Amino acid sequence: MTADYSTPYGLYESLKSAWSRESSASWSAENPAKGQCSVTSIIVQDIFGGSILKTKTYGGTHFYNLIDGVRWDMTISQFDRPIPFEDRPATRDEAMADTSEPQYQALKRRLGV
Repeated sequence: MTADYSTPYGLYESLKSAWSRESSASWSAENPAKGQCSVTSIIVQDIFGGSILKTKTYGGTHFYNLIDGVRWDMTISQFDRPIPFEDRPATRDEAMADTSEPQYQALKRRLGV
């Protein structure tokens, strides 16, 4: 079965099984989205364009996306409490500084993109 990345919903379904310790040292089976925000926001931008946004959380800076005027946070499930959305503009370089090229390449490979 081929992955459907025609919508963010389809990508999200694939991300849930593609996240791994290769894409974030914080990954765990109990919380697969943990630590995946920066690398995921870059992949989402690769596929859908749009902007990368950031906000401060109790755990540090959190990255997510804005696609066609809609906020998409693929990794919000990592949090155990509500987080504020400041929707501050971020760059790919800022998100990449929070991850690494090997983690980015690992997630791309696991998604087949």
